[in-house]
Amino acid sequence: MVAEVSEATRREYAARMNRVVDYIQGHLADPLDLGRLAAVACFSPFHFHRLFRAWTGETLQAFVHRLRLERAAQLLTFDRFRSISEIALECGFSGSSAFARAFKAAFGISAGEWRKRKICQANRKPWEDREDASLGFSKLAGPRVRGKEILMTNVPLEVKVRHIAPATLAYIRHIGPYKGDTALFRRLFGQLFAWATPRGLMGPNASYLSLFQDNPNLTAAAKHRMEVALVVPADTAPDGEIGIKAMEGGLYATACVRIIIQDYPAQWDALVAEWLPGSGYQPDHRPAMEFYLNNPDTDPEGRYHIEICLPVRPL
Repeated sequence: MVAEVSEATRREYAARMNRVVDYIQGHLADPLDLGRLAAVACFSPFHFHRLFRAWTGETLQAFVHRLRLERAAQLLTFDRFRSISEIALECGFSGSSAFARAFKAAFGISAGEWRKRKICQANRKPWEDREDASLGFSKLAGPRVRGKEILMTNVPLEVKVRHIAPATLAYIRHIGPYKGDTALFRRLFGQLFAWATPRGLMGPNASYLSLFQDNPNLTAAAKHRMEVALVVPADTAPDGEIGIKAMEGGLYATACVRIIIQDYPAQWDALVAEWLPGSGYQPDHRPAMEFYLNNPDTDPEGRYHIEICLPVRPL
């Protein structure tokens, strides 16, 4: 009986934390005070603050602050038409001066210098960069149309910009490192499919995917947020660690690839660092995604057939 109660409690806590993390991710421009978020989670503010830190490894304030700054850094890199003040407000800061202090404290340089240098390098302190270091896209040629053959990475990539329809997703969230960890993905998808199968959600046309909430060039691996997900009917109910949320849909730059696991980074590098700067598009705030189109265990070469999807909007 005690074990049953403990499991029921854990599942309820998971469901509430899923709700509040989803809410934060979708409302970074809005006031996100403790009372409001505690109400989303249905906990008292006093207890919620402690529970959130235990669940995510960060205080609520630090989590919200980090997500806002990382979104701002992304916008500064890719959206040259909006002013720094506009970006600050879009990311939930009360004004440009508060944003300027917070940005410099987090990244070591001003927002203006960040934009000038277009820094987007993996887990590197920007103020330690040398002049001969590659700073994101700063050394690429100016915008121009590129062919299908990616010049710097030599990865053949046929990119299509298409609209992906909104959908309802059942998901399991993971916070922490995931790069190259096939055992982790197998475990998470196995858990999701074990839940979905008896509910009749795993038919022959089932659509399943991963969503990546963070830019790996800005966020430490220990704090990466990733979800494995399955497209489900709109009336599907959440169940403990299985959350339900709406996938926004919209424009995505997509490429279908058939690869071995070691090829993953090169495909994304080709899409983001090579195709994007000359495309006439910039990244949007929605998460990047991967749709899985086969079972690699049944592929003769053990390859993964994947559609990689980068959310974009016109420059």
